[in-house]
Parts: sequence; structure tokens; C-alpha cells
Amino acid sequence: MNALRADDLPLAYNAVDILERNLPLRADKTALHSDTRSMSFGEVSAEVNQVTNGLRALGVRFGETVAILCLDTPEFVSAFFGTMKTGAVAASFNTLLKPADYRYALDDCRARVLFVDARLLGSIAPIRNEVRWLEHVIVVGGDGAGDGVSDGVGSGVAGGLDYGAFVAQQPAEADVTPTHRDDFCCLNYSSGTTGEAKGILHAHKDLPLTAHNWGLMTLGLREDDRTFAAAKLFFTFGTGGNLVFPWYVGASVTLFAGPPRDPRALLGVIARHRPTVFYNAPTGYGMLLSLEDLTTANDLSSLRLCVSAGEALPAPIWHAWKARTGLGIVDGIGSTENYHIFVSNRPDDIRPGSSGKPVPGYEVRIVDEVGDGVPDGEIGNLLVRGETAALFYLHQSAKSRTTFLGEWLFTGDKYRRDGDGYYWHEGRSDDMLKVGGIWVSPVEVESALLSHDAVLEVAVVGVPDANDLVKPKAYVVVHAHAAADDDLAAALIAYCRDVIAEYKRPRWIVFVDELPKTATGKIQRFRLRDREPEIDA
Repeated sequence: MNALRADDLPLAYNAVDILERNLPLRADKTALHSDTRSMSFGEVSAEVNQVTNGLRALGVRFGETVAILCLDTPEFVSAFFGTMKTGAVAASFNTLLKPADYRYALDDCRARVLFVDARLLGSIAPIRNEVRWLEHVIVVGGDGAGDGVSDGVGSGVAGGLDYGAFVAQQPAEADVTPTHRDDFCCLNYSSGTTGEAKGILHAHKDLPLTAHNWGLMTLGLREDDRTFAAAKLFFTFGTGGNLVFPWYVGASVTLFAGPPRDPRALLGVIARHRPTVFYNAPTGYGMLLSLEDLTTANDLSSLRLCVSAGEALPAPIWHAWKARTGLGIVDGIGSTENYHIFVSNRPDDIRPGSSGKPVPGYEVRIVDEVGDGVPDGEIGNLLVRGETAALFYLHQSAKSRTTFLGEWLFTGDKYRRDGDGYYWHEGRSDDMLKVGGIWVSPVEVESALLSHDAVLEVAVVGVPDANDLVKPKAYVVVHAHAAADDDLAAALIAYCRDVIAEYKRPRWIVFVDELPKTATGKIQRFRLRDREPEIDA
């Protein structure tokens, strides 16, 4: 089997094909399982067509942006594919953020329409009248009685357009917009080093390429699989692994709208829906392993394959999972910039602790600071070349120039390759942190802490916890009026929970008299990362 290339696709290609390729032979097969409803491929297609027709009725035109702020529900899927079939760009928003984050993203991508879960309206209501381009809000799962959000067009639904009514009045047949395979179809935001999120656009061609080259050729997804991911659909890891890739091969997906970091809840989904493929981040596997009754009180027998991504999987977690469950974990490295994984282990070729080998369709290089290749065993900067790479960051030309280097993408990761051709992650090339599989900017955490009246200076670095997973640690210099004690440390962590997303909060606060700095006053975070553990005691 050869890698799929862009030239293998027709010039006129729309990624709704990922769904509709199943209609000739699998229209009646269950495509989607969830606790609220299950749907066949034919039923999903009909609802996608209704969304397509509804968006056209609202005046959504080719190339415009439709934002999706939804939990993992069937409506997310219909909004996602319906937007693409319209020829618009589906912007999937992180459901864990704050109102200010959504204000920035909605204005940055100039979304005209927003699908929002009724349970998330509280994050939109404060900024609804501040966003410039948004014209219509479509509320998923609401009662139609209003939630304090106006759709701006006098729809008659006080809480915005009701999703159920929005689709019910539309026909279940729709023509696909004849997009070019290089036209943009989806948009995701990834945190930036300044705390300002980076918008990353992908083309229609990128979805089948990654589905074929990683999902089919590398992971070995099959038509009889049923996937389930702790990673949510707003991540490319979730959208790819638990929607695009399984549907590409005709497999089914399992959606769960609940919390991704509740191990009991995840095990409940596995028990109810019996998936065969399970995606999780290393942190998630660590939480599951913390349960003493993981295998004695829970049935994992439906699983044939476990997958990890988002951050490097420590070898001790791999071995512990294998010992407890009998299942290996396929780990790899991917990025939103590439849509998905480009270096990966294989189910039958796993070297625990490594990221594996390049995925078909991708080339990787490890280079020094001037771009020259380094020999095996030496650490350098990882570059990747492949046809699914994004072209730029939306409205961030300076950052784009340092990341998108012609055919090569600068990943920002430090790697080494061993003599057998396996790649090993050695940290980040910048100060960004990957916490629970999600990028966290230390600058954003520092800004939150600095807004507290007790904090004079602060520096945040990533520190491995007991499971060798990276978490934010804050070194804090306090004002003279503040008492640097355990009570203040607890108060600062609680404060961060209120002003930034929960997963970004520092796990530890260390009070210091001063921070290490350069002669020009720049904080030297690397000196904090290199501190001996006993210094923090």
C-alpha cells in the first residue's frame, strides 16, 4: 500500500467525502454512538445536508468562517461537515477557555455564525455584543426559551437560533460546493508563546491524506472498529482519531460529552459502548493507572488498540499499562500545524518511550541551530516535511516566518534519533509547555499570577510530576506586604483557576527572593528548570 498524495485526489474535492464515501455501501450502518443518540451514516448525512441548507439560508458564503463551540455530541459532527459542504471554514473552539479567549478567536477568524452548546452559553454571553463579525448564534441542546444571547437577527428565539428548529425546517438533500482540494476547510487554534492563540488553517486535501497515511497505513484502522477518544473533537487529535480517520475506513465512532479527565467516566463509556480503539493522552493513561481496580472492576476486553499523543508518553506509563491491561500503547508525535501525527510507533513495532518512526508521506530531519543535520544520538531541532502542513498562522506573519520554512515545518521540539531509526523527544525548543496534551504558554500563566496584588514577579516553567508528565511550576517573588507561606500559595493556585483555564493553572508555587535574569533583565527560565530538587524544599 502506497502513501496517499495530494495529486491522487481530484482537483475538485470537498472533505465531506469522508462521510459520504460510506453512503453507497454503509448508509444503514451505525456511524456514531453516544449516550444521547446513535446515528447511521445515512442519518448523519441527512442532518449534515440540513445544516448545509440552513447555513446557505443564513447567507453563509464560500470561504467564510463558521465557529463551533460544542461538546462532543452528534450536533458537533453535523455542524463540522455541514460547514465544509457549504464551502465555508469550520473553526473548532476549545471548550475549556474563558470569554476573553472566545472574543479574540471570533474576531480573529471573523466568524459570521457560531454553533454553541447551551451548557457553554455562559462563556459567550459576556462577550456576545463585543465581537465584530458574528451575526448568528445557533444554540445546541437549549430549550428555546432563551439564555441571554441574542442572535442579532430577531430570530424569535431569545437564546439564539435553536439548533433543532434550525435543521428541522431544511430539506435533507444538498449539493456539495465544488471546492478545490487546496481550499481551506477547517481552522483550529493553538496557544502561542505570548498567550495569543495561533489560528491554523487546513485544506480539504489534508483530511484524507492524514486519514490514509496514519489512520489506515500506520495505525491499521479497520471497518469493524469502533473508536473512542478522551481527546475532544475540538482538538485535531480528537477530530482526526475519533471522526475523520475511522469514517475514512467505514468504522464507527463513540462520542462522550462529559469530562475527559474523569477516569471513572471514561471507563463507563468503554463499558457501555464497547470501543475497540481508545485514544488518550499520557496524563489520561496515568490517571487510569491510579485506579486500584482498573482491571478488576472494569471490563476492557473490547479494546484491541490503545493510542497516545499530545505529549511524549513516558516509558514507565507504557510498561505499567501493558502490565495491568495486556495492551501496548501506540505513541507518536503530531501537531495542529500538520493536522495530525507524522512520527509514530506501529501496533507491531513499538519502542516504549520513543515516538517511533516517520509516517508514510512525511520526511523528518534533526538539525542544529544553523540548519545542518546532526548525527544519530545527538539532540537537535525537529523539522518535518509533508503535504498536510499548514501554510501560515492566521494574522501572525512574524511567527509564520519562523515556523513555516519553505517545504519544511519547524516543530519547536528537540529530538534525537537512535541507531535503529527511532525518534526520541528531548523537550521543547522554546518555553512552551504541553500539559495534558494541550499547549500552555508560560507567559499567559505568569500574566494571570501577576494580576494578583501579592505578586511582584513570576516565572513559570514545566516540571515533571511523579509520573514524569510535565506540569506548570511557578517561581514567585511577592510584594513586601505579602506573606510568602502555604496559605498564599494555595490562594494563588485558586486565583488562577478563576482567571485562566483550569488545566493551565500552576501545580506548584515556589517563593523566591529573586528570579535569575540576564544582564538586560530577561528572565532565564532555563536556570529555573535546571534547579536541583532540594533547592525547592
